[in-house]
Amino acid sequence: MLINSDRKIRRSTLKLRRCFSVFLILFFIPILAGCSNKMLYSKSPNYNTEIGRFEHPEGDKQEKSFANFMSFAFEFFVRENDSYEQTGFPVKHSSKKTLQNFSENVIWVGHSSLLLNHNNLTILTDPHFSDRASPFISIGPKRVTPVPFSVADLPKIDVVLISHNHYDHLDEVTIRKLVKLQPETRFIVPLGLMELLKSFGAKNITELDWWQPVNLGEASIQPTPVQHWSKRSTFDRNKTLWAAWMVKWPDFSFYFAGDAGYSNDFKNVAQKLGKPTLAAIPIGAYEPREFMKAAHANPDEAVKIFLDLGAKYAIGIHWGTFKLTLEPMNEPPLKLKEAIERYNISKDRFRTLKHGEQWPEIFLD
Repeated sequence: MLINSDRKIRRSTLKLRRCFSVFLILFFIPILAGCSNKMLYSKSPNYNTEIGRFEHPEGDKQEKSFANFMSFAFEFFVRENDSYEQTGFPVKHSSKKTLQNFSENVIWVGHSSLLLNHNNLTILTDPHFSDRASPFISIGPKRVTPVPFSVADLPKIDVVLISHNHYDHLDEVTIRKLVKLQPETRFIVPLGLMELLKSFGAKNITELDWWQPVNLGEASIQPTPVQHWSKRSTFDRNKTLWAAWMVKWPDFSFYFAGDAGYSNDFKNVAQKLGKPTLAAIPIGAYEPREFMKAAHANPDEAVKIFLDLGAKYAIGIHWGTFKLTLEPMNEPPLKLKEAIERYNISKDRFRTLKHGEQWPEIFLD
């Protein structure tokens, strides 16, 4: 018994050391910088020239000390076993032939990637089709639920919306594949991300500040504030902007929250831009709460966001694809169900979809 116990301790220690080394690599190697620190946006009201960073009107609530990060890293790497890390979740696959006729529909691809078409405009949000949400091939958060189709299977993409530069939202490999297959695709990004997208091979790029609209035919697209942050390397914290997105047609509107903590931003969006027909709201990656609260809404807060927006329908995103935090991977949809019942909201209005699942009914209502 003592021998087996010693072996278990040695294995656990080895695992902890290995994981800790990965953490140090991911957070403290400066050569991963994706953006130049020389880029200044002093004319933006959201850029703090004194510190050389973009800043939310309520300040940077997500800034943590080294000790905070180390504490989270330790908790993450010694976490309890989560069976869904091995099994993943059910996937509804779509063929290339089926997707070529994609119209008046929305599909949750996984994590924060959604494919949406309305009035002949096809939008893809935060496209991520790779095996890891990481700058490395073999280390970093691994995809636990397969993609429902490949980049090559995608229909013609008119617009890609990027919320921010974190690796689980902005994936270089996916962007390069998409650009190679569909070089005319237009990328609309928050301030500071144009140069990074150019380095990935994208050519048709529009860079916008919060509340700055751009028109594509009858659709108006503009980024809106959310409480979050940006960082892709050791020294580029908040050197680029982050955003949610509102897309408005005369008869339909789509709000993509990207990645966000709960704040008054959602009430402001509804007041300034109107209530969206459909909202994509993050519901996962929220534990430990003290560490994640400023940047990631939990399911109860996601319902508050839904109510603040006054959205007609919502899809819960940002769960079930990558293991990023401490809550069990199957917990977000269960907690969401409890929350919508508690707030007396119809389950047909705020749903979680299976990876690859479609929801065409909202376009017929």
